[in-house]
Order: sequence, then structure tokens, then C-alpha cells
Amino acid sequence: MVQFFSKRRLKIAEQIIIVIFFAVIIPMTVSGFIINNINQQSNRSQLKEAAVVITNIVSEEIGIFESSINNELTQISETIEYYNSPEKTKDYLDKIINDMSFYTVLDIIKPTEMSKFDKYKKDVNYAVYTKELADGNILVAVLDINDLKEKIFKTINQNQRQIYVLSGDDKHLIASINYEDDIFKSSVQQLPDKLQTDETVLYGNIKNQPIAYHKKSSPNVIILVNTSEDITKRLIDYSRDKIILSILLTVLVVFFVVGLYTSYLYTNIRQLFKAIIAISKGNYRRRIRLLTNIFTPFEIVFLGNEFNRMISQIHKSYIQLNKKNKELKQLNEFRSNMIDTISHEFRTPLTSIQGYTSRLLRQDIEIDEETKQKSLKIIKNQSERLSRMVEDILVIPDIEGTKLNFDLVPVSICSVIENAVTLVKNNQNKEIINNVVSCDIDVMADKDRLEQVFVNLIENAVKYAKGDSPIILDYELRENRLVLSVKNDYDIIPREKLKTLFDKFVRIDDSTTRTTRGTGLGLYIVKGLVEAMNGEIRLYSNEECGFCVKVYLQLPVEEKVYE
Repeated sequence: MVQFFSKRRLKIAEQIIIVIFFAVIIPMTVSGFIINNINQQSNRSQLKEAAVVITNIVSEEIGIFESSINNELTQISETIEYYNSPEKTKDYLDKIINDMSFYTVLDIIKPTEMSKFDKYKKDVNYAVYTKELADGNILVAVLDINDLKEKIFKTINQNQRQIYVLSGDDKHLIASINYEDDIFKSSVQQLPDKLQTDETVLYGNIKNQPIAYHKKSSPNVIILVNTSEDITKRLIDYSRDKIILSILLTVLVVFFVVGLYTSYLYTNIRQLFKAIIAISKGNYRRRIRLLTNIFTPFEIVFLGNEFNRMISQIHKSYIQLNKKNKELKQLNEFRSNMIDTISHEFRTPLTSIQGYTSRLLRQDIEIDEETKQKSLKIIKNQSERLSRMVEDILVIPDIEGTKLNFDLVPVSICSVIENAVTLVKNNQNKEIINNVVSCDIDVMADKDRLEQVFVNLIENAVKYAKGDSPIILDYELRENRLVLSVKNDYDIIPREKLKTLFDKFVRIDDSTTRTTRGTGLGLYIVKGLVEAMNGEIRLYSNEECGFCVKVYLQLPVEEKVYE
């Protein structure tokens, strides 16, 4: 048993059952056993005392009746002495019999005539008393025992015990209450051979049914008082049953209350277990939902609240950690893309610059002036291209850190667009239709950065336009803002792809179908610059415009149009 419990940890419900068994059931059982024994001893003593008391009461009643009869006979004998004629004496005795019903016979006889009363002495229903008179005659009184029983048992007529009055010589039954033949015979048989006189004695073989006897010397009778089985059941067995029933009810109530308490406690602890298991599996959104009522301990409620608070903090930290990891991943991707971009996009212009510079520095050949100018022009173009790429890369941290703070002033959009068109590298000689040349509206912007925006947009349009399709630059006023659009003919771009074009290193043509050069940073930089100037940029792709970029710029206050 010890090895079993040492290898297996008990659950709370099992521990509570064991605690209840050793701390409640066993003590209550032992206490009930002790209380029952004490109660039985007390009831047993009470039964014995009651038997003795009732025996003494009957004995006293018999003694009182005996004394009363003797006094009455003495009084009658003294009265008779005053009557001179037998007729008057007889009338007096008849009158007494008529007045006192318990006298069956009341007569004066000679001593030699006593034999005629033997029949009454042998009959248990009668009692014979005599009184010697002064003239030598005997006053004889025959009493009806039925009237005697009423006199003797008048104070105990409601008692359920069997009471028997026996003659002292032959143990014949004289009077009884609650007579039962078997019990009477058993009580007489159990009488000791030698009886103590004028003393109440307990005897009997049944522990909870004591019998008491009292042998009187005058009159010579034996009084038996037997405790019935009904009294024993009512006093001892019934009390024992009540004690056992109360213990059982108490145990049931204890089990019910403890079971109810344990069920709520076990349910709440299972909630804790489930939450801990969920957290161990990475579910930081799990919360403990307790069943709170009068049976829920404060410690469990406190533990649940603190646990939920802890999980909330862990979940927030987990979200922040994921966010940081995502940022680190993006930063790592940015670094990788940056390296790839530099290694791929910078290599071509650097190679061209190195090649043409080496060519110009050669002393073993003679280079004509036209070739020199052509080589220097290529070196200049490639240097400008490198400069723009470096400028694009350097502006990225400022965009991401929202450190771009421009001093916005009114700028002529017409001149900005004209300068941007001039700076665009249009090696394919694509037609650029500039409808903004007629716009005389100023916008709030930084002139250099705004030129950089439209140089990027127009170069992209030139780069990706189909065949000889023109690039159209247009404008319109909308909602107190100037909307500038750059359109070129291009295949319709899916909406999902269109949403990603403002991200870093994303191009319309992917790495497997790339037909143009570029870092993939143009639209990302353009968006950052436009938003830094309190503007907005949107991309469209449909059958009407092909590919269209619209830039929304703020107007100076005095130029805003109010409808």
C-alpha cells in the first residue's frame, strides 16, 4: 500500500475522500459508538431505577392498604362493642358492606368456625383479614381483589411494565397489571431460592429487561415488576436507532457538502490544468474561466486572476516579439535584397565606367575625338545612373523612419514637370505627351523632391510602355487638390500584384521574366516622398488607361477652390 501511494500521486478528490474518511468518518463512528454505549448504560440504569421505584411504590401502596384495612377493622371492632344486640351489630356490618364495595363478607364468628372461610383463602380473587374481638369472637373481612388492584395500582395504571403480586407462602398470583402468561412464568422461575425480606432486589437474565422483586413480611406477599420488551425498544433501541440515524445523516450531509465543494474545486483546478497545457503548446490566448460561487476559495480566484493577467502580459510580449521578428525578417530580406540589387544593378554601370575609362587611358592606341566624346558621355550617363541609385538607397532609411521633413512652399507644377521630362533618360525615344505644360497652378511641395518623384514615374512609364505607345502626362482639379497622372499602355496588372508595387524591391516583371533594369525601389521611394509632402499616390490598371499613376497634391490656401 505504501509503495503504491509512493509511486502514484493522488488526485485532490481522492485526497479529500481519504481526509474525510480519517478525519470525519472514523472519528464520528467512534464517537457514535461511545455515545451509543454511554446512552445505553444510562438508559439501562434508568430502566433499573424505574423498576425499583415502581416496585417500591407498589409495596408502599400494599402497605398503606394493609394498614388502612387493619385500622378499619380495629375501628369496626371498637364500634361493635357499643351494640348490645346482635341485630344492631348485623345491621351495622351490612351497612358497611353496602357503603364499601370491596368488602365481600364482613361477619363475626366463633374461632371454631374459621374453616368455612378456607375457600376464600384458596381463591386468588379474594383476601381474608381477621380481627379478634374482646369477647373472644373473630371479626372476619373478605375483600375482593379486583377492588384491591384498583387501590394498589391506581398511581401506576398507565405503566407498560408487567406487575404481579404473589402470596408469600405458595407464590400464587394475587393481583397483576399487563399480565402475560409466558413472562409471568419466566419471572417466577428466575426468582432466587432465598428471597430477601422487605428489600427491593433486581434480578433476571436479560440485560436490558431488568426484573425487581420485593418480599414483604406484612402482609406476606411478593411483588414482581418486569420491564417489558416494548419499553426496552422504546427507551434503548429507539435511542440507539436515533443516534445511528443522526450519524448517518451527518455523514451524508458532510459527503454532500464536501462533494459539492470538491466538484467546484476540481472543476476550477481542471481549468487551471487546461490553461497550463494550452500555454505549454503555445496557445497564449487561452484564459481561465472559473466557476465562482460561495464554494470557490479566495486563493483559487486570486490564482485565476493573476494567471490570466500573466498570460495577457505573455501574449502581449509574444505579439511584440513576433512583430520584432517580422521586422527583423523584413530587415534581413531588405539587406539581402539590397546586396542583390547592388551586386546586380551596380555592376553594369561600374563595368561600363571601368571599361571606357581604361579605354581612354590606353597609350598604345590613338583615339579620335568623336570616340572620346562618346566614351565620356557613356561614363557620365552611367555615373548619373549610379548617383540616382545611391540617392534612392540613401533616402529609404529616412522614409522608413519618417524623418522626411520638407519645407513646403508653392511650386509651379508646370516647371517641375518640364524639368522632370528633360531629366528622364528616354533612350528609346518614346513620345511623351505633356498636357501639364498648360497648367498654371502651384502646389505645396519641395521642388527638388517633387522633380525626383516625376523623374521616377516618367522613367518607369517609358521603361514599361508597349512598343511605340506614348506616355501621357495630364492633370485635373479634384476636391481642392491637383491630381497629376502619368499613363502608359501596358497589360492589365492583377489587383493583388498592383497592391504590392509600393513595396521595396518589387517590380512589375519578376526575376524570371525581367526585361528592364532597376532596383525595384522607385515606387516605394515615390510613395514615401509624396506622403511626406502631405500628398497621396494611387495606382490603376484597366483597359482604358493600361497603367496609370495618379499623384494628389495640396494646393496653397489662397488657391483652394471651394464649391
